[in-house]
Amino acid sequence: AQPLAITMNGGVALVVEVDPTRAERRLKQGFLDEITDSLDDALASAEGYLGSRTPRSIGLVGNAAAVLPELLRRDVRVDVVTDQTSAHDPLDGYVPDVRHAGVLRINDPAAYIEASRASIAKQCEAIVAFKDRGAVAFDYGNNLRGEAQTAGFARAFDYPGFVPAYIRPLFERGKGPFRWVALSGDPRDILATDRAVLELFPEDRSLARWIELAETRVPFQGLPARVCWLGYGERAAFGARIDDMVRTGTLSAPIVIGRDHLDSGSVASPNRETEGMRDGSDAIADWPILNALVNTAAGATWVSVHHGGGVGIGNSIHAGMVAVADGTPLGRQKLERVLTTDPGTGVMRHADAGYPDAIAFAKDKGVDLPSV
Repeated sequence: AQPLAITMNGGVALVVEVDPTRAERRLKQGFLDEITDSLDDALASAEGYLGSRTPRSIGLVGNAAAVLPELLRRDVRVDVVTDQTSAHDPLDGYVPDVRHAGVLRINDPAAYIEASRASIAKQCEAIVAFKDRGAVAFDYGNNLRGEAQTAGFARAFDYPGFVPAYIRPLFERGKGPFRWVALSGDPRDILATDRAVLELFPEDRSLARWIELAETRVPFQGLPARVCWLGYGERAAFGARIDDMVRTGTLSAPIVIGRDHLDSGSVASPNRETEGMRDGSDAIADWPILNALVNTAAGATWVSVHHGGGVGIGNSIHAGMVAVADGTPLGRQKLERVLTTDPGTGVMRHADAGYPDAIAFAKDKGVDLPSV
């Protein structure tokens, strides 16, 4: 997703991918524009696209632990640097910068983990060096910094995770990734809901831009689906609109409504969603459990409690939920409750942590929080 996110926002992306088959798959799916295994060619292409102000993503087949230090050595100007490797799993996820890594993983797992952590430390050190040179650096929350620290790199946490850096003000309003899926399998149902969400929130220019780009740039995989960022109040309103469309036959089948495990009030993840909380409550695991229980009581179709969530097993707890818009009176009651309580937990969680904007938002929306 990173290459497409960058080009959607008018940038030029140099994306390092260690597995050529994955790079080829992303190229075929339209998420990536071109592939090379030559750093020289990749940099020449990037400079050309920058000069012509052409949004473009270049996939470089290589290992980030080797490529990033080489970019530093060449004094390549980098505006933004981040990472999305599977660093949370140094055995079965991350690929170290060593020869015959696959053989080492099978024959000597302990040595493989040691090699992974050494490579992770090199990669993290390079990211910090780019930051020192003026680049914007942020962490995806995949435990690259944690593993680098374990490997002995003392400055691993010198750059922030993306949630405290950019997302938390949205979380304070219960805003996060809201997702819906057409059970009919008909893409026209999703396109109809696209029109509905734009009609419902005409003042949201970011939403309008995203829907337009998603329709033209993001291919459906499996059942047709869409995601956008909506907050407290907005989710219930849009859920009701979808339910009306199912009830009246505008849509050909029910719609499943859920969200990402990354959300405002359903997670305890000290290296991602709850990193650097105002009151120090980063690791308090009561919140996802409360979210799961409240959504169960509200009538969610299913609720899940799980851990890992991209940051590593044992490093987080998440609560997921799904509600079905089926056009029935009982379904409508459940849908409206769940799409209120779920983001409401996020508002409550951040107000409880002392965020002034969350407290003000709760008061403005009439969210009853006796403890605040």
